[in-house]
Amino acid sequence: MEPITRKSELPFLEMVRTPQTGRSLLRPTGSDEMHDLLCVGFGPASLAIGIALNDAMDPALGSKANFKPKVTFLEKQNQFAWHSGMLVPGSRMQISFMKDLATMRDPRSSFTFLNYLHHKNRLIHFTNLGTFLPARMEFEDYMRWCANRFENVVNYGEEVVEVVPGQTDAGGVVDYFTVVSRNTGTGEISSRNARKVVIAIGGKAKMPPGFPNDPRIMHSSKYCTTLPQMLNDDMAPYNIAVVGSGQSAAEIYHDLHRRYPNSRTTLILRDTALRPSDDSPFVNEIFNPERVDKFYEMSAEERKRRIAIEKATNYSVVRLELIEAIYNDMYLQRVENPDETTWQQRILSESKVARIEHHNPSSRMRIHVKSVKNESEKEVLDVDALMVATGYLRDAHEEMLDNVRGLQPAGAAGWNPGRDYRVSLDANKVAADAGIWLQGCNEKTHGLSDSLLSVLAVRGGEIVNSVFADQLAGVVQDTRVRAML
Repeated sequence: MEPITRKSELPFLEMVRTPQTGRSLLRPTGSDEMHDLLCVGFGPASLAIGIALNDAMDPALGSKANFKPKVTFLEKQNQFAWHSGMLVPGSRMQISFMKDLATMRDPRSSFTFLNYLHHKNRLIHFTNLGTFLPARMEFEDYMRWCANRFENVVNYGEEVVEVVPGQTDAGGVVDYFTVVSRNTGTGEISSRNARKVVIAIGGKAKMPPGFPNDPRIMHSSKYCTTLPQMLNDDMAPYNIAVVGSGQSAAEIYHDLHRRYPNSRTTLILRDTALRPSDDSPFVNEIFNPERVDKFYEMSAEERKRRIAIEKATNYSVVRLELIEAIYNDMYLQRVENPDETTWQQRILSESKVARIEHHNPSSRMRIHVKSVKNESEKEVLDVDALMVATGYLRDAHEEMLDNVRGLQPAGAAGWNPGRDYRVSLDANKVAADAGIWLQGCNEKTHGLSDSLLSVLAVRGGEIVNSVFADQLAGVVQDTRVRAML
């Protein structure tokens, strides 16, 4: 194999590679200590924050910061995982690898995707692929590679149940918060105190109202992890239905025939057809980090209108190459047999699930499907499983912060995040050096990119600058300037 590097390049590359064999610059904090920052959740959003904080402390990146923040991350999963239920074989990322967890903030970081490839000895091989879109499986491995450096500051298997105000000072002002968590293995309850808390818990599965609670009816997030355990005979003639019209629904529907070649699969969607996502260059600029500034400055009415206009970039749309692959499969069936009702793979457009009848586990469920335009048009499907790809709810913070509502400003209608994602709290009730930040649930105020990977690198830097403004004043370069490097 030809050499990847010249000798003259080795000193620089060794400087980048060497830290990857050890821990991050963050150090463990005892549960009984007052934390400077406690992050609820350790998915990509919190990981990006950890990376940005590490880089802000890294002398190799020119940092002169001389502080050792007491930071802990709490994660309910037992290990780092990113959409493990949707690591569909052959699926690719929908964004460039350049939008990793560091590059857009500071390409010199040792946490870039390119450095990951270099560390794994795959840089030249990836280059030969001629693509900006890695396999989803590889990008998840990249993020796990980054997360491994933070294992000493992450408590896995800890599900946060609530955040409550800490004790007040002599003036009756809250100057810290108590984060209460439950160990998912033992059920033991723990409490940790922190001046500042970031909540980044991601979305929870959104199921259509009226769907029964049956293990054979599962959200798309369980496709690769739960369905194969339940339908464990790859060659069995299963009947499987999929509900949804977005990327996840299309990926599952397309993969089912590969996973179960003798199965009959049906895709049920309300729209007239699968629609392509718009990821053309000018439209894709709505995911640029600087666009968050413009969106945040809009009125609530204008934000709502803008999201409706730009919805086709992210919701209920599918990448064109996948649509074409599905259409090709349908066409080949048409060549063999013009009678669609006999096909192994079918699409019922302009349709909805009207009712699901329960049967005992030894028999199939019965799904009643109706036309959304003419309910007299009906079809009955007997299925072994129903996959539901109807997205996620991003409101789990509401219950978690229920005991903090009394600290909101008078007349506040909800959690109002500032441009720096810090929620508005009454200055007469909460000390200036205490606060709460929200991540991944601010689409209405920060735009469509809020729950996506595109802005994580830059946003991680913004959060670090906001949380540690005093400690990093004059030390860390502005993240928006770094993003232009």
